Amino acid sequence: MPPTSSDVPAASDAPQLWHHPDFRRLWLGQTASQLGEHATLVVLPLFAVLTLDVGADQLGVLRAVGQAPVLLLSLLVGAWVDRWRTRTVMVWADAGRALVLGAAAVLALCGGLGLPALLVAAFAVGALSVFFDVAYQSSLVRLVRRDQLVRGNSALEGSRSAAQIGGPALGGTLMSQLSVPVAAVCSALFFVLSFLSIRRIRRDEPVQERSARPARTGRRIVEGLRFVAAGPLRAVCLASAAFQFFFAAMLTVYLLFLPRELHVTGAVVGLVLAATGPGALLGSVLAARLPGRFGHGPVLVTAAALGDGVLLCVPALHGSSALTLAALLAVNFVFGTFGQLVNVTVTAVRQALTPAGTQGRAAATITFVGMGMAPLGSLLGGFLAQEWGLRTALLVTAAGMLLSPVLMAASPLARLGRVLEAPAQSA
Repeated sequence: MPPTSSDVPAASDAPQLWHHPDFRRLWLGQTASQLGEHATLVVLPLFAVLTLDVGADQLGVLRAVGQAPVLLLSLLVGAWVDRWRTRTVMVWADAGRALVLGAAAVLALCGGLGLPALLVAAFAVGALSVFFDVAYQSSLVRLVRRDQLVRGNSALEGSRSAAQIGGPALGGTLMSQLSVPVAAVCSALFFVLSFLSIRRIRRDEPVQERSARPARTGRRIVEGLRFVAAGPLRAVCLASAAFQFFFAAMLTVYLLFLPRELHVTGAVVGLVLAATGPGALLGSVLAARLPGRFGHGPVLVTAAALGDGVLLCVPALHGSSALTLAALLAVNFVFGTFGQLVNVTVTAVRQALTPAGTQGRAAATITFVGMGMAPLGSLLGGFLAQEWGLRTALLVTAAGMLLSPVLMAASPLARLGRVLEAPAQSA
């Protein structure tokens, strides 16, 4: 149950929520952490492509290794986080990721940052990110009242979605403008900032007793799986799985397509990825207005179709002319806009339809099924690029992303209206 004591603001409007110091610390910490995480997801692969000159299959393996902890750990972490203090989990995850990237920077300075070390660093950062991501998605429910969740979630998920889209742009810019050690240190500094902010949260969290036998963890995981599979979140789960699978495949090919097929420089790659940032800002504005006007379901389906569909334009581009650059910037701006709109809206749907005591497990289950498909998608992207060529592989993977809005349109999710009903409380 959410806390109700007097140190939580009495009103649910946005200004008073922002006056809550612990909410501000959580927002700043998770924003910095998400930027560091998603910048790292590009810094390491770009180093492999531009410095180590890895092949498409090796890049697919590297990305898959970094994403594998989602598949391996999400369900366990979801069950554990419902019984731990989220502040503690997030702080230790931030500290661990900062140390891993610091070690990678030292190895790069010494000339020892080869593919094996990159694989270890990618897996370690990915594992710690699973702990942080599941914990922060449960933290707001323990910090504020339920009637403040919509606005609080909008702020947190807005910054998270912007980081998911803008973080890769930041990573590309760091790699194009700085040396590898400095880029790794810059990413680590975001985790340090998150650590310093989140550890200042003073709110005591209500957590469940840990006296249950170890077998209880398995039962709690099953409860989370059943909750998602039997309710309206099932469509969210399936659509997320389809998107993450094909997006991971597409991005693996995309990171090869730009420098090797269009012959653009690392700086241009960073600039192109950065175009998603302004789009994400626009998407945040739209997410605060459109679902309440047109309904959450119609907004989700339409935004997903437009955001994913625009990527089909990229395989048609040739050369590195100014027109090609302008087209890439426009495509990424549109993708950023509608991708942000989908991310914020679908997370608001998940939190609004999930009881407080099930938040961690519901988030982890969707992450497990959705993001758990990313390693397989990365491997597929590398395989298709190697066997079919970059242009054909990019077209196929971009087209596959449209399966996500199709699944949403065919489900009850498409009929969600302007107001989301509160769930019954879990036992």
